Amino acid sequence: MNLLQKHKRYATAVRTAVALILIGGIFSRCAHTMTPQGGPKDTIPPVIVAMTPDNFATNVKTVGNKIYVEFNEFVQLKDQNKEFFTSPAMKKKPILTIRGKGVAIQIRDTLLENTTYALNFGSAIRDNNEGNPLNAMRYVFSTGDKVDSMYCSGYTADSYKADSVSKSYIWFYIADSLPDTPDWDSTMFNRKPDVIARAENNGIFIAQNLKPVPYRIYAYQDKNDNQLYEAGSDLVGFVDSLYNPAELPDFAIWFDSLRMYPTAEPQLYFRMFMDETFKRQTLQSAERPSRHQALLQFGAAHPRIEEIRFDSISNDNIIFDPQTIGRDTIALWFNVPAAELPDTIKGEITYYKHDSIRQLVKTTEPLKLAWKYIETKEEERERIKQEKEKERAEKAGETYTPPKKPNPFKFKMPQSGDVNPEQHLTVDFDFPLTKLDSAAVKLTEVDENGGEKPVKITFERDTANMRRWRLVAKWKELAKYNLMIPSGAIENVAGEQNDTIKGSYTGIDHEKFATVIVDLKGKPDSTKYIVQLTNAQGALQQEKRNVSGGKIVFNYVAPGDIKMRLIEDANGNGKWDSGNVVERRQPERSELYVNENGEDTFVTKANWEMELAMDMNKLFAPVTMQSLIKILDDREEQRIKKLEEERAKKQKEGNDGHNQQGAQSGGGFGFGGIGSSMGGMSSGGFQQAGSMNQMAR
Repeated sequence: MNLLQKHKRYATAVRTAVALILIGGIFSRCAHTMTPQGGPKDTIPPVIVAMTPDNFATNVKTVGNKIYVEFNEFVQLKDQNKEFFTSPAMKKKPILTIRGKGVAIQIRDTLLENTTYALNFGSAIRDNNEGNPLNAMRYVFSTGDKVDSMYCSGYTADSYKADSVSKSYIWFYIADSLPDTPDWDSTMFNRKPDVIARAENNGIFIAQNLKPVPYRIYAYQDKNDNQLYEAGSDLVGFVDSLYNPAELPDFAIWFDSLRMYPTAEPQLYFRMFMDETFKRQTLQSAERPSRHQALLQFGAAHPRIEEIRFDSISNDNIIFDPQTIGRDTIALWFNVPAAELPDTIKGEITYYKHDSIRQLVKTTEPLKLAWKYIETKEEERERIKQEKEKERAEKAGETYTPPKKPNPFKFKMPQSGDVNPEQHLTVDFDFPLTKLDSAAVKLTEVDENGGEKPVKITFERDTANMRRWRLVAKWKELAKYNLMIPSGAIENVAGEQNDTIKGSYTGIDHEKFATVIVDLKGKPDSTKYIVQLTNAQGALQQEKRNVSGGKIVFNYVAPGDIKMRLIEDANGNGKWDSGNVVERRQPERSELYVNENGEDTFVTKANWEMELAMDMNKLFAPVTMQSLIKILDDREEQRIKKLEEERAKKQKEGNDGHNQQGAQSGGGFGFGGIGSSMGGMSSGGFQQAGSMNQMAR
């Protein structure tokens, strides 16, 4: 039995035993207020000594109530604006004040009748000396004659990255109080939630003080720390059905002694995504970063533009270049000689803009694009130097010849190195091209004797970036090549032409790379997938689209750690599609491949071939509480395994003392410190148990 399983078994202890642990934790350290001089560093968070009035008070009615929480040591408040929140939300947030060895809380809002309130402190309370946080502290009271006592757990994950989303807020709405909105759900924008919970750094949340009634539930990641959902900025998620915590299966809960907060087995699963439905469409900015370029920045994706007109430039000489997939940033390139471009270009744009009631209305706005050349310090110094040279030459009766100015034509292309035959030779230009004489470009293969023979080439423009081109050829492994692009073969919209460009290349050696073969099985041929190979951090390295099944080969994989991400491309458009909370449409499923050993990271080596067999029925099976628990358990086991490997490596290097200290803290689920730490949280309204809902009933 591994450490994780042992701890979960421990978490199913009976309520009486847990209560004894908590009571011991609350009072065992009351007399120990200081760390002795010269002793070990204090790593223990503050412990609650008393609460006035008692936690779980009932029939609280009066506005202006004051609450006092006393600790065994002096404390401080940190990041209270983003850490502290109330459930349900109050119009006027309570005022927190440090007073003696405690925190005074003043309630300023008019409270709802027969409502259970929770004051959630997050990690805002810390000891004064070392800043050790008391995580998950809560104070609970009710304006009625009872405190709601149901629990619910869940997990918030990025639907694309398949990784945890930390510090998400979870909003619970009593279903009976909401209208039925199957096609257009604006609940999050129009109503305040009845209960609020928040996930920890591992994406797990434990919602408390719920009623035994059905809830509609949403989650969002508060990136701006303002405790408000902002569409288009915050990730959001929802569950498709109504859930009554009294009808959900029981779940285990324990204290993570490494992360220092409670965690649990999740009952609910939120696939978080970016929803831009409610982003307001406006023209946010219109700039002219260079003489031949303008940038239009819109507030939302896919702007509906009717017309763009300029006084001094015809539409035939304007090149539209979207900079993003959603086209919310558009570059305009002016295919006009520099001498004919005024410093200020005036015109207007007609597009559809959201009005005050969020209706798209056809609007015409003026455009004024100003640009002025500003010389750099180096250019200024060179100009002054040449002016002095000219003055000296004229005084001496000599003819002054100004130095040749550097060619302003700019591009990015490796002029030596290895060429991947699947990626070819990529060239990025600063401006769109108006001329590319591919017939003038010469690529030759060099034999052992130095002889050269021509190689057929073509130029292909990138579909997503009109300033990126690829020189495509049949590159041979380890073959030597010379490239020559003559002067004037390329010209851009600014009228700039290239100088002679030369390069020397070698066909890539496949023995320096790995080959990864993915065998997809289990689903009908009609199902389409996107298969992505990423590095250990999840950054995309290679991608295969429109895949139905069978074997897929990834060549030229750099040695090192890789992961495999698979996307179920439901609409077959070759890309991952996000969700829509208003239309209650979930995002397309994106899953990381995990093998039978629970591993999601695989090591590739040079000149190795790796084959991964993937059962799509298993990988994209419906997510249940049991399957989600297994995924998270496997992930945690791999994390602990890596920690142990790192400790062993350090120990081998002679860092025995450090490793011994680290081992005593446990691998994430150890029992050390559970009494003292859980005691403080217990007084804050948290109860540890293995079957939370059963006990609440």
